[in-house]
Amino acid sequence: MAFTMRAVKVPPNSASLEEARHRVFDFFKQACRSIPTVMEIYNLDDVVTPSQLRSTIAKEIRKNQNITNPKVIDMLLFKGMEELNNIVEHAKQRHHVIGQYVIGQEGLVQELGSKDQGSSDFLKKFYTSNYF
Repeated sequence: MAFTMRAVKVPPNSASLEEARHRVFDFFKQACRSIPTVMEIYNLDDVVTPSQLRSTIAKEIRKNQNITNPKVIDMLLFKGMEELNNIVEHAKQRHHVIGQYVIGQEGLVQELGSKDQGSSDFLKKFYTSNYF
């Protein structure tokens, strides 16, 4: 199987925090524009809405809002562009996308609470000691 990898262009370093901030907004726009393609590729219509994916992208970007070093922001943007490129080029499987961007860690924690209702004391201790 012949596979040609597209070269990911590394943008020059941001000169200032304002330029890095502008690049973050451009990346967010690019990610939001790719949502319909991602929904179609991974058949996510029955699992999530485009607005929920958009808010997940915004939440992931806001995780790093306190960073003020332009070089660190550029590195995070590169990682984000690489992740987006992998998703759009179908390098991930459907359950990877659902687990990482639809369910997230909050979904797994919510499931744990309902599992040990009505269980024996041994199982409750086992669940609390072996889950995060």
